[in-house]
Amino acid sequence: MIPRPLLLAIIVAGLAVAAPVAQTRMLPIDEVRPGMKGVGRTVFSGTTLEEFQVEVLGVLRNVIGPKRSLILARLSGGPLAETGVIAGMSGSPVYVDGRLMGAVSYALGQFATEPIAGITPIEEMIDATASAAAAPSSRPVALSWPASSRELIDIWSRDLGRARGFADDPSEALVVSGAPGAMTRMASMLRPITVPMVASGFDISTLNPFSAAFSAAGFLPVSGSSGQPSTTPGGLGTGLTLEPGDAVGVGLLMGDFELGATGTVTHVENGRVYAFGHPMYNLGPTEFPMTKAVVQVVLPSLMSSSKLASMGEVVGTIRQDRATAIAGQLGVAPSLIPVSITLNSDRGPSRAFSFGIVRDFTFTPLLTYLAIANVLTSYERGAGPASYAIRGTTAIRSQDAIAFEDIFTGDQPVAGAAAFVAGPLTALMKNASDAVTVDRIELTIDATEKERSARIERVWLDTPRPRAGRDAVVSVAFRSAMGEEIIRTVPIQLPANVTGPLQLIVADATRASADDRREVRGAEVQRVPQLIRTFNRARRNNRLYVRITSADSGAVVNGEPMAALPPSVLAVVEADRHSGTVTSLRTVTRGEWELALDFVVTGSRQLTLSLDQP
Repeated sequence: MIPRPLLLAIIVAGLAVAAPVAQTRMLPIDEVRPGMKGVGRTVFSGTTLEEFQVEVLGVLRNVIGPKRSLILARLSGGPLAETGVIAGMSGSPVYVDGRLMGAVSYALGQFATEPIAGITPIEEMIDATASAAAAPSSRPVALSWPASSRELIDIWSRDLGRARGFADDPSEALVVSGAPGAMTRMASMLRPITVPMVASGFDISTLNPFSAAFSAAGFLPVSGSSGQPSTTPGGLGTGLTLEPGDAVGVGLLMGDFELGATGTVTHVENGRVYAFGHPMYNLGPTEFPMTKAVVQVVLPSLMSSSKLASMGEVVGTIRQDRATAIAGQLGVAPSLIPVSITLNSDRGPSRAFSFGIVRDFTFTPLLTYLAIANVLTSYERGAGPASYAIRGTTAIRSQDAIAFEDIFTGDQPVAGAAAFVAGPLTALMKNASDAVTVDRIELTIDATEKERSARIERVWLDTPRPRAGRDAVVSVAFRSAMGEEIIRTVPIQLPANVTGPLQLIVADATRASADDRREVRGAEVQRVPQLIRTFNRARRNNRLYVRITSADSGAVVNGEPMAALPPSVLAVVEADRHSGTVTSLRTVTRGEWELALDFVVTGSRQLTLSLDQP
């Protein structure tokens, strides 16, 4: 028989094991003093947590915003003596006497001779990410149509912003402890630790146009390999969890190829995860996949050492991206936009790609652009003539779908094909006055290593004396890129009851689009149905456009052209000009036709017609 005292001791010990782990104690910023010694936790290889040493140098207060503080510290141990502060360490927790002080988050410039780091106090990380999620909003942008890749990249680069230093000038730093002279100089040199932007399955040249924007925002694009299979978007990270010091990933694009940021977990409490200690992009409310991550190796560099990591299983959702931390919840993964791309090449078998991208007014179109460019760059020629015929749809919840169908050709057609899909998404998600939910994107691309283009050379009618109200045929002679003459005809009907000269315009998409913009100049299109109609009516490269116009008067009301208005009606409409929703219409289209072709059309021709009356 077990003695009673021993039995009681066993029961108490069992209860202690079964009891929940005590809540992590915090070290308030007011109690931090220079000379304090602590330990940090992070992963230098694989998933193994390792410790490093921390010595507090001082505290900086009221920088960037009121009551915003940073703890300056010297790090040591592990590989830090050779590497300095490592990209990917963002969020590494620091403990003093068992109490959590904060997260390693800032580094002291580049080429530093020792690892001096800024530590974000844990109180500020929790406070900044505690706000309730609200619907994100975007500032409308002016976007030409069709949008160029350069125009889109400029818009996305402005959205991504710039990684701001802890202080722009030494005078902004209020030193409450530590040596004031050295501390203020260091404050203006502190920048958020570079965050590795891991690209798996990407041709690195695809990311080159965005390298400056990523770098300015505090990211370091690096090639990586896929980790273990991720959970299905919208599913559960079953049985998976994260611990302070673990490597963590933020998925942006996941599937056959992946793109995401990696850093370190600072604190976990009741399934709530805090990480980074600085913003990812300071987007506010987000719904990004939170994943485990595996550190493959630490890459030493005199300029900026970094962890090379791969993202693993989805374990929850990042719900906040704020100035002092990112935060999320373990459990349910967010819903991603399913994207499928089928590539049919004249050089080999068809290939199908599927992946999910996050729902965000900047990242959704940007990642769609990158995905299309990556597929074409990875499997088709990088230089020389090529043509891509792209078709597909973007399904918008409770709205008509955006339809894609066009051809892009020449020496650099990849950017045009990618912008063709990403442009409408950018305009819709940033300019629409209503909420926009993208349900799925499905694309098929037919690729050939030939230039499929022809230029308009001559235009003529089948009769020298066209008569009002009669049928006629417009003949068009093209010259292909290979020098071959191609002739196509377009049946038209000449307008009746029209006096004065008419203009017969035969044009490519560029000229036709310019004419459209002149007709509806000043109109602001913001409602979702209007935007979608604008995209679906947009001129295509593989179309020949024939239009008959005459001088007339009309108006554009709320983005919709109203031509050939009677004088009495026009007077009433133009009386509301001060509202900003009405503009004048100086020409009227009397007839319009188009012809689908299997090549890209360039150029335009114009004839002046005087119709014989019946």
